[in-house]
Order: sequence, then structure tokens, then C-alpha cells
Amino acid sequence: MGDLLQEFREYREKMNEKILAADNKVIKRIYNIDTNTYREGALSSKVKEMLGLATSMVLRCDDCIKYHLEKCYEQGVTTPEIFEVFAVANVVGGTIVIPHLRRAVEYWELLQVSTVTAEKND
Repeated sequence: MGDLLQEFREYREKMNEKILAADNKVIKRIYNIDTNTYREGALSSKVKEMLGLATSMVLRCDDCIKYHLEKCYEQGVTTPEIFEVFAVANVVGGTIVIPHLRRAVEYWELLQVSTVTAEKND
């Protein structure tokens, strides 16, 4: 189970390093805007990550969904809160979002299991 989490994290990190190493000004600025968008402001980082998750689901971007699920998990979003985000995304995006919902639930469960497993190994 943890392999899927690790694979996603390693691939994302490796490719981001390659992309940023190209030293393209526009791409670096886009990455910077993305980072700054999710910082504390009038809305909390937690709320912003939940918004990011909902919009990623509507846009049907599985990599983005995984990323925002991880960030939501880090921010202490609860399972009931996650399912409310899922509900909003499905109402806005329609039934085409359901396959992404399935994968999102699977990834959310992996995040929870990996934390329990890590705590047992400590």
C-alpha cells in the first residue's frame, strides 16, 4: 500500500526537480504562484487545500487530487470533511467525477493506513 504513496511522491519530486532545473522563468513563476496560493490568508491553508481538492476533482486531474489529499491530510482534515468535499465536487462536476472519487477514496485510505503503519513501526 505504502508503495503507491511513495511512488507518487518520488515521481512528483523527481519530475519537479527536472522541470525547475530547466530554469524557465514562466514555469518557475507558475510554481511560485501555486505555492503562495495555499498559504495562510483570509482563508486558512486547510480551507484552501479543500478547495484545491474539490476543483481538482471537477477538473478530473488524478495527480492534483492525490496532491491535495496529501495536503488535506497534513492539515488535519477529517474523513467526514473529506467526504463533504467529495460531495461538493460531484455535485458541481457531475457523474463524470465518480471514477475520480473512487480513486480519491482509495488514496485517502492509503494515507490513513500508512500513518497507522508508521506509528506501529516507531
